[in-house]
Amino acid sequence: MATTPVSNLTFLAELKRRNVIRMAGLYLVGAWLITQVAGTVLPMFDAPAWLPRSIVILLALGFVPLLIFSWVFELTPQGLKRDEEVKLGESIAPQTARRMNRMIIAVLILALVYFAFDKFVLAPRREVANAGVVTKKSIAVLPFTDLSPTHDQEYFSDGMAEELLNALAKVKDLKVAGRTSSFQYKGKTADLRAIGHELGVANILEGSVRKQGDKVRITAQLIQTEDGFHLWSESYDGELSDVFALQERIARAITDQLKVILQGGQQQQLVNAGTSNVEAYALFLQATAVYNRRDYEHMDAAIAALEQALTLDPHFARAQARMAAAYVVYDNKSKPWTELAVLAERNARKAIELDGSLAEPYAVLGRVYFESRRFAEAHAAFKHALELEPQDVTTNFWWAMEQIMTGYTRAGDAQLDRALTLDPAQANAQLWRALESSYAGDQRTAQRAAQRAADLGLSFAVYAQAEVAHAQGDNAQAIAYISPRWKLRVLACAAPAPDAGDIVLAGMYGGAAEVRVKTLAVIEQCVASQPDPTPFWTTSALLRLDQPSRALAIAQIRLTDNEDFLFQMLWSPYGKAARQLPEFAGFARKIGLAEVWDKYGAPDVCHRVAPLDYACE
Repeated sequence: MATTPVSNLTFLAELKRRNVIRMAGLYLVGAWLITQVAGTVLPMFDAPAWLPRSIVILLALGFVPLLIFSWVFELTPQGLKRDEEVKLGESIAPQTARRMNRMIIAVLILALVYFAFDKFVLAPRREVANAGVVTKKSIAVLPFTDLSPTHDQEYFSDGMAEELLNALAKVKDLKVAGRTSSFQYKGKTADLRAIGHELGVANILEGSVRKQGDKVRITAQLIQTEDGFHLWSESYDGELSDVFALQERIARAITDQLKVILQGGQQQQLVNAGTSNVEAYALFLQATAVYNRRDYEHMDAAIAALEQALTLDPHFARAQARMAAAYVVYDNKSKPWTELAVLAERNARKAIELDGSLAEPYAVLGRVYFESRRFAEAHAAFKHALELEPQDVTTNFWWAMEQIMTGYTRAGDAQLDRALTLDPAQANAQLWRALESSYAGDQRTAQRAAQRAADLGLSFAVYAQAEVAHAQGDNAQAIAYISPRWKLRVLACAAPAPDAGDIVLAGMYGGAAEVRVKTLAVIEQCVASQPDPTPFWTTSALLRLDQPSRALAIAQIRLTDNEDFLFQMLWSPYGKAARQLPEFAGFARKIGLAEVWDKYGAPDVCHRVAPLDYACE
């Protein structure tokens, strides 16, 4: 035998002698290179998704047999022989080892060359190519036209479209444009190809609803945006009591046409209205129309409609959840937040008791908890809501806000971009993108997003526009943007002097030293009146006026009337001085931030000193 018995050698030495380790290294490097090339090349030929996975599985399965083969056999001038059959002088193991070393080096060099080529040549080309690529399994559901004789059923026709959109959005294999983005074309005449390009979808569903008495006709058609070809068109007639079955037939026809795979319960039912009571369902749609528009003047009427729906069907979980959501966005100032929070939480919990699979009530709880400074509970609620419904636009946006406001800025910004990918026409998300970009120093992106928010009709977009103008050094323009709304907020506090609003704005946006002193006096006058909640502009102005210690002291006393903007600013460059104060650790501990950090990790600009004790910069 050419070998020393295994018993006289260490196991590791024997592995080296038989080139097992070298063969393992060569195999792993080669397998990695094969999978990388396959991952790049196969999609070019529209290979099925199972093929790359099969290659990886086969390579993994081949690893152990290769090691066994390397241990048992040895290469000789006469070919492969079992190791124990190799006579002294026949072994060419040293030469084989040298060859394998050279092969490993060659494969590593090839892998590095491919990695560099892919990163700097292929990847940019793929990114450019994919920017204009629209998956065939994508759709936008446009608002349905109300063709009822008196044209008073718009809420019903919109509701039909939204119900179909919501059902399709839950299909895993299908990309669905967000509601806000799709519904921005309501009442407009636009080329379907342009709509498809703007929304990044290959198909559009449009239709109409004619409701007269107890009779209803729903017409729907599925159109390819690339060439305007009608893939499918159908009209459905029935009684109002048939409306749920009609929705199901339409949704199932669409998934059949787009050849998407339905999973789990979707195989039996795609559209789940949540009730079999048609009258309760109609009331739900009426309230939803008000909620979607954020029509605060009619929010009480919407809540009354939901209460009536629940009287008709006490088990209507979606109505209970929508009532919770209505309370959490309620903004007509007739009820204090503490009362609204109780109502929102109570209704959310009732909805969960009725149907624990709904994401909306958990998202509502997330908002309630955050606004009540129960940050750890807010994190848990949002995470659960996204597990239930990952594509829900509102939940994605609220979760992005919550992360940003608790110091997880990078994760929050990424989540914000995800929300905007799902629904680019979400005005509030565009506002937050503008503010985040401005605070990060990217004023071009900020200006574009702020203008988009304004174009979408968001009145408070002026706040982001003012921030951008200020960052660009144009304080006069910043004041012009924000002056009307800001003055009203200032004048609402403790009956200040008529020019208090002008003083505060001038002091915040580049005012002279004497103006800043007057601004601080106005703030203290407001705070001395002990308003509850505290106007957020007081702490915001103090952070801008280099009074971080006073800002923290006021924010710590009680809730503000806009926790969102307060905490967003706290993690912006304006809040840096406050974060660096010795008392910031105590502030974070008292209001509950340190608790969420202990549970989920330190925020981006902080590090943990001890339990519930953080140092930030």
